[in-house]
Amino acid sequence: MRLFPLLLALLMTILSGPALHSAEQVVFDFESGSLDGEGWRVVEGVNTKPVGNREFEYNNPNKKYEKRGRYYLTTLEQAVNDRPTDDTVCVLESPVFVIQGDEARLLIGGGSRPGTYAGLCPVTDDGSVGKPVLEARGQNSESLHETVWDTSKLKGKAFVLQVVDRETGGWAHIRMDDFRAEGRIDEAKTDLRKRYLEDVVTKKEAEEKARIEAAKTNPFLSAQPIIYVTRKQYRLDHHNTETLFQAGEINEEKFEGGGSLRLWNPKDDSVRILLEVPAGVVRDPCLSFDAKRLLVSIRRNIEDDYHIYELELAELLEKASKPLIVKPDEKSDASFLRQLTQLPGVSDIDPLYLPNGQIIFSATREPKFCMCNRHIMCNLYKMNGDGSNIHQIGKNTLFEGHASLLPDGRILYDRWEYVDRNFGDAQGVWMTTDEGFNHAIFWGNNTASPGGVIDARILPGSSSVFVATFSSCHDRPWGAVALIDRQLGIDGKQAVLQTWPASAVDLVDAGNYDTFIRVRPKLEDPFPLSDQWFLASGMTGKGERMGIYLLGRDGTMLLVHDDKDAPGCYDPTPLSRVPPPPMHAGKADYSQSTGVFTVMNVYEGYGMEKVKKGDAKFIRVIESPEKRTWSSSGWDNGTGEQAPGMAWKDFNNKRILGTVPTEDDGSVGFEVPADTFLYLQLLDEKGRMIQSMRSGMIVRPGETNGCFGCHEDRLATFPSLVRTPKAMKNPPTPMNGWHGPPRLFSYVKEVQEPVFDQYCVTCHDYGKVEQNERMPNLAGDRNTIFNTSYVEIQRRGLVKAVGAGSHVKLEPYSWGSTQSRLAEVMCDGHADPAIDQERKKRGVYVDAETHPDVVDRVMTWIDVNTPYYGTYSTSFPNGRYGRCPISNAEFGRLAELTGVKGRDLDWGISFDRPERSPCLSKWKTAADRKTPEYVEALAIITHGKHALEKTPRGEDPDGVPVPPRDAKQQEKYDRLKEIERRMREAIVNGEKLYDRDFR
Repeated sequence: MRLFPLLLALLMTILSGPALHSAEQVVFDFESGSLDGEGWRVVEGVNTKPVGNREFEYNNPNKKYEKRGRYYLTTLEQAVNDRPTDDTVCVLESPVFVIQGDEARLLIGGGSRPGTYAGLCPVTDDGSVGKPVLEARGQNSESLHETVWDTSKLKGKAFVLQVVDRETGGWAHIRMDDFRAEGRIDEAKTDLRKRYLEDVVTKKEAEEKARIEAAKTNPFLSAQPIIYVTRKQYRLDHHNTETLFQAGEINEEKFEGGGSLRLWNPKDDSVRILLEVPAGVVRDPCLSFDAKRLLVSIRRNIEDDYHIYELELAELLEKASKPLIVKPDEKSDASFLRQLTQLPGVSDIDPLYLPNGQIIFSATREPKFCMCNRHIMCNLYKMNGDGSNIHQIGKNTLFEGHASLLPDGRILYDRWEYVDRNFGDAQGVWMTTDEGFNHAIFWGNNTASPGGVIDARILPGSSSVFVATFSSCHDRPWGAVALIDRQLGIDGKQAVLQTWPASAVDLVDAGNYDTFIRVRPKLEDPFPLSDQWFLASGMTGKGERMGIYLLGRDGTMLLVHDDKDAPGCYDPTPLSRVPPPPMHAGKADYSQSTGVFTVMNVYEGYGMEKVKKGDAKFIRVIESPEKRTWSSSGWDNGTGEQAPGMAWKDFNNKRILGTVPTEDDGSVGFEVPADTFLYLQLLDEKGRMIQSMRSGMIVRPGETNGCFGCHEDRLATFPSLVRTPKAMKNPPTPMNGWHGPPRLFSYVKEVQEPVFDQYCVTCHDYGKVEQNERMPNLAGDRNTIFNTSYVEIQRRGLVKAVGAGSHVKLEPYSWGSTQSRLAEVMCDGHADPAIDQERKKRGVYVDAETHPDVVDRVMTWIDVNTPYYGTYSTSFPNGRYGRCPISNAEFGRLAELTGVKGRDLDWGISFDRPERSPCLSKWKTAADRKTPEYVEALAIITHGKHALEKTPRGEDPDGVPVPPRDAKQQEKYDRLKEIERRMREAIVNGEKLYDRDFR
């Protein structure tokens, strides 16, 4: 019965000829809903959800997701949730097929980066595949576009289609659908390819197992057991420092409990659980020099805070038969475990033993927040070994952490700071003494990529070579592990000896502060076993799960321990004795409130050869205060979010403490308030900036600190001084202030009111500048965030401020008042002499000779990087940019009424003279201004005026009402500062105070 249809079909084929031939089609449309259903497989990496079926785009939930049918291939989605991820790294591969037609078509979307593409790869006779002969990429869009390949010269050859994603970071994914080509599936070669892959995998696994077994006999690894902690990887937040998730703070809900402290013996691969925190986290182990005790930081559960504990490790190993259990509801410590810190509402992490038995750690005990967001920061603290007399030794306004010891007894730590710098470019390694003397850069303060250098540890027997994690700004504290020799340079790629993985070295000085997000596998927590071998925590290949790696100078990078009973292994620490380094000399004198800073010769240093001897007349001393509060809304002008808005492109507020004259030999010495985050500017005889620090410093109580020159090379050897600098022969010079006592710098109070309102607005005001577009409006009318003159000056480019400047060093005279058009006008008058003659007649003429104090105000404002607000406090934390007195709904309605939107509407509002608001300009006549639309628009702006009259928003730092949340935060700040004062008093008096005395 079946023979006739077959004969009939054969006859029809013969009779029809080529014109009626129906070619075979190779179609991959993924409508089976799975890889297996299409004959596809993952041949490299991991993809937990390779086939997706979304209906709407991620970035535009109202727009249909482009696809053919219901399903598509993707490297963007995850099986665990519906959130997209650019972290997936994998290669997906089709069955083998033979091309028989002139063209192939596919739909492609996603990223356009080199490592994300769909490629047509030839299959060889042994089952291996070659490089792609044709490639297709996305266009950095969720949309799919059709790609047509010319396959006319590929007929009769066997290929696989690979969808490749070897990138991470922005648009590091690929999406494909509906591949079609004339051809046929080659079952035989598909089986050959499968066997080839199985053989390759089996061979790799065998080789890897042999390498691991060999590594475990490495004498540096097997010489001692390894302590490590287990926990889940920290959840992603806005920055690599943000792992605290402190109770009561903005990201508290990201805390995930379930951790332990364990001991692994590489000799027999045995694991012993020493301590468990079922609902919490144990972290940051630090072994004592004699290997008998261990410091850790423990948080019992989400309601608790991180505190420092000391574990009697030797006794525990000898006597305990079961793990210690640290339960969330038990405040009494278990046997062998002693709680050293216990102050509520603060986080204490990263403990470090000192040779004298004291302990360094990082803490949020001076509550401050990062200036580009809302997250709480840490400083360095010190305490006695029994937990008494806790006091602060670091005063940087952002983060100080991961302390370790240098061979000479100094402290190595990672630091994140802002002084006229971008948020991602100032995260390097610093050093100081155990008293916090002479905080100085060690490496990486002017290196844009990596965006963070953390976990730094010096190598045994070295004073300059160290191992560290090269991280990214907006990532977890992981990335690549790097070996650096600072003798080869304190910045840049030339100092990097090696990275693991090896390819990561190509990311140094490449891209920006987030470039190291692309590293795979990611590593962290490096610990040197010797000058050749290192431990680290690293990805196991199963999502974010981490194991213990052995790294070697010979290129070894092996996963040697993967604890199957734990979510991940971190902080590997060898259980071995080490000799303590010497203690650094010098003690802070807490009976004093000041210290001394000296500069030997201001003409020495980076670019200073361009400054003529004798031109540098003064040093200006400026404080960069900490941020003690934050707003729900923020301002972002391309350099990171200020919450609330503070300035056009800078995060800092400023307080000028004064100026001091330099000696004619370039030396200077002056007294400064102790423990105050300061930076210096070099000024000419007119008080204009020649050079500025863009990094901060502190002087401890009673300390004499200093530098040789301005931005001098930290590795340079300076000639011995033939004569003692003049400034060193005399007592420190007192600072002479700046137009009164030190105060927070407010643009309105220091520039607008005393300068522009007094001398400029008679011409540069609403109703006058409209006739001449070249005239900036210098009126003081407030808009949604700043005022009219501030916006006009910034938008017209009348000042050359560095803003949140780049990581590179800036040469003298490269920015500031000496390079600004506004300064030229203020110093020398207008370009048209007739204008100045008319101003003289009216008594409003200003230049550097007639009104030097007035001009100095403007010059100084430019040189301190054009701040606007002096305070982070705001009366409108939920308003637009954290400063706007009208609601977002009112702003939206005003946009509808006026037809003006976004930033144009921001600048088009005058809350001081609502009827002058440029956004109302379309209502030109008196009749227009009687319409309901105009009346409503004017009423919205007038409402903002009344709100500002009732509650100022921050232009006057001395007159800002403090909202309840800010008041509560300030109360906490003041309470903790009082505890700090009393702890220091106890040190002076030879007494002891503990956290428990203040609970």
